[in-house]
Amino acid sequence: MKLFNRELSWLSFNERVLQESLDPSNPIVERIRFLGIYSNNMDEFYRVRAASVRRLILIGKKTVEGFNGTPTELLAAIKNVVIDQQRTFALAYEKILKELKQLHILQTDENHLNDEEQLFTQSFFRERVRPLIVPIMLSDKIAFPQLKDGGNYLAVRMTNFAKSKTKYALIEIPASCSRFIIIPTQEGAPKKLILVDDIIRFNLKEIFSIFSYDEIKANAFKITRDAELEVDEDISKSYVEKMQDSIEMRKEGDTVRFVFDAAMPIDVLQYLMDALKLKAGGNIIPGGKYHNFKDFMEFPSFGEKQFTFKPTKPLSHPQLKDLDTSLLKHILSEDVMLTFPFQSFQYIIDVLREAAIDPKVVSIKINLYRVASNSHIINALISAAQNGVKVTAIIELKARFDETNNIYWSNVLEDNGVNVLFGIPNMKVHSKLFIIKRKTGNKTQSIAHIGTGNFHEKTAKIYTDCSLLTANPSITREVEKIFKIFKNNIDRSVFRELLVSPFNIRRKLNAMIDREIEFAKKGEEAHIIIKLNNLVDSKIIKKLYEASNAGVKIDGIIRGICALVPGIPKQSENIKIRSIVGQYLEHTRIIYFKNGADNKYYISSADWMTRNLDRRIEVTVPIYDPKVQKDLKFMLDACLMDNQKAREIDVTQSNKNVKSVVKTKYSAQVEIYKYFKEKLK
Repeated sequence: MKLFNRELSWLSFNERVLQESLDPSNPIVERIRFLGIYSNNMDEFYRVRAASVRRLILIGKKTVEGFNGTPTELLAAIKNVVIDQQRTFALAYEKILKELKQLHILQTDENHLNDEEQLFTQSFFRERVRPLIVPIMLSDKIAFPQLKDGGNYLAVRMTNFAKSKTKYALIEIPASCSRFIIIPTQEGAPKKLILVDDIIRFNLKEIFSIFSYDEIKANAFKITRDAELEVDEDISKSYVEKMQDSIEMRKEGDTVRFVFDAAMPIDVLQYLMDALKLKAGGNIIPGGKYHNFKDFMEFPSFGEKQFTFKPTKPLSHPQLKDLDTSLLKHILSEDVMLTFPFQSFQYIIDVLREAAIDPKVVSIKINLYRVASNSHIINALISAAQNGVKVTAIIELKARFDETNNIYWSNVLEDNGVNVLFGIPNMKVHSKLFIIKRKTGNKTQSIAHIGTGNFHEKTAKIYTDCSLLTANPSITREVEKIFKIFKNNIDRSVFRELLVSPFNIRRKLNAMIDREIEFAKKGEEAHIIIKLNNLVDSKIIKKLYEASNAGVKIDGIIRGICALVPGIPKQSENIKIRSIVGQYLEHTRIIYFKNGADNKYYISSADWMTRNLDRRIEVTVPIYDPKVQKDLKFMLDACLMDNQKAREIDVTQSNKNVKSVVKTKYSAQVEIYKYFKEKLK
């Protein structure tokens, strides 16, 4: 059974992000921001995925799934792909700068400043930058400093040729200062921008004025550390204390990548590698003059509207736009599906706010994976608790890179009367649930939320996601069962409606795929559409290959990692896979089975990865409302018609544009917004 290696497939996904920086249909500043997204993705790749390959090497594993070689050889293959992408990255950056120049916007550096610009740069440095930097002199007599994961550093080399002496120093480029400084220019003159890195370089002589030297240079570098958390098993510590200790230990994680300016003098490079105990190999990556390109996600637009995507205001929901009664009462009468960022996330906040003050609401239970730094969701839960509602929040402290934020919010919630639980040992809680209970006389009413995305106001503006709000008793009862599992880890309920990882999802997915196989064998039309972030689990892929061989048509819309290899005769010839990378990050997980005349639709928090199916709490919910099914069908069809932002996943992973199935330009994200806007008329 042929599979793509997940690490190489992930790099192929990030190449699709990189392609957006070269797409002239994207506004110029958005293109440079895609370089920032690419860089941020690459940081996480090395912190997580490359680090996991390195651990395979350390434990002596000889094989890797989807790769014909050892983990050591895979790490070398990763390096080759990354270096190749770095060349494309550099060309894209250079091309964008040339195009900005044609638009009378110049990025300058320390070597190209006129007299007035030099004075401005010196003044800005003294007032805004100098107080934030702490130069560190390097010496064999002093221990090398502990470098921050992802910190942006300048390695400084001072040379006195007459005395044949060289001094080395480090400067961390301050993250608290804006990376991009706009230089004042005369009216009508081109606008100019300089990076704070170059402002520091220009003022090196002032920083190190006490030393005698003939030449001073500074080259950028950064390190990336293994982000895996090692949780202490000390039973005398609370779970929060263990997580806090683990987060501190992460700061000292092994170096999994060292990226440096390729123009760095060889003696400086060797000094750093010796100090960091690094050897030439898969984790040493030469780069350009600037690092931490993730900051370029905040590249300024210079007030030019045409430089960025046209803002699209989140829409009202057609069932709720003229509502003159409560949201809760409306949801009790019919299902509502919200689709972000096309429709407003404010509805979710308003449902919880209403529940907080409704005297008939007796309890709210919610599970939180990621929340915004200034969360209105948290405020609504606190309001409910202070109004006498029994509020329970299950907080996942192991949400990668959000651990500190989640510890903070767990303390805030507990201090305000919310009962806080921390999920299930050795299993992440990744579902997106809440349930509100109301009592009217002797009658109990329940309203449940099952979604594909987090309760996060910021990401709801840039991630595509769906949220189902329902009072369907067959679903709300099973959501309640899941919350009982959080409270009592021994409880293992039976689920008939919901597909819940790790309890019944594999069995139910296999049964539905088998059902399509039966239809195909009868000569009837059989079709599966899956829209996921990642498709990796080999058992599920094997079942999809079986379905393909039986004649089932399978369409996959997979944004990120895809281990399934489509289009192989007698294995996957009936499977087509595409990936969409556009203005919004595709995050909605939708599953469709034709199932004869009884079409089945689901939305899910789970990707089809082994961890999501076997080692996490995930929830996939069936959609019964015909209106909601129609919306989901349109969204899937739009993705399958996209000829602007869709890339074909083929045997070569070449990321070619999908061949057009319609004559006109068709972007799924644009058309989905139009669809929901039209429904408001």
